[in-house]
Amino acid sequence: MSDPNPYADDSYKWGPPQKPGLPPPAPGGQGYGYPAAGNPVYGYPQPLSGPPAQPPGYGYPAPPNAGYGYPGQPGLVPAGGGTPMLSIGDITVMSDSIVTPSGTMPLKGAVWTATDMSRTEEKIPPVAIVLAIIFALFCLIGLLFLLMKQKRTTGFIQVTVTSAGRHHSTMVPAMRAETFAMVMSQVNAARSMNI
Repeated sequence: MSDPNPYADDSYKWGPPQKPGLPPPAPGGQGYGYPAAGNPVYGYPQPLSGPPAQPPGYGYPAPPNAGYGYPGQPGLVPAGGGTPMLSIGDITVMSDSIVTPSGTMPLKGAVWTATDMSRTEEKIPPVAIVLAIIFALFCLIGLLFLLMKQKRTTGFIQVTVTSAGRHHSTMVPAMRAETFAMVMSQVNAARSMNI
């Protein structure tokens, strides 16, 4: 700590080395950190020579090849045609095709399968056991708390579609015991559109 501070006299300057005797460049001139007057540099805003070609979307100007989904462009239809009819997991059934992350398949001739891989467990909750012990000491009515049951459904429902040599499978989480019936009604609706 007894060494003197080598930067105390402000001899150290940030930036590229300068020729001795020349003052630092003025802001806006050619120098470290400033763009040249006639040569625009990446990262600095460029002056607009006229009104923008397309209206900006969500605070950013639209790219030159902006397609479906950008605001200010009505009338564009997504590729593939058809209207979305229903969705099962990540499978979307259109009026004439099936759209999956692995590609688009024709709806006509599609084979649908659904497999229930869920299970429902029924057990006595811990609260009922504690209440049964407490009230069993006072009177025998505490044993009625052991009749309380708690149902819990875990697992998935697997939905598979095969069409035109392509195959896609999705897993729908089972939150309740009725989830399989709900998914089967959607699969049956997709099968009925297959005709």
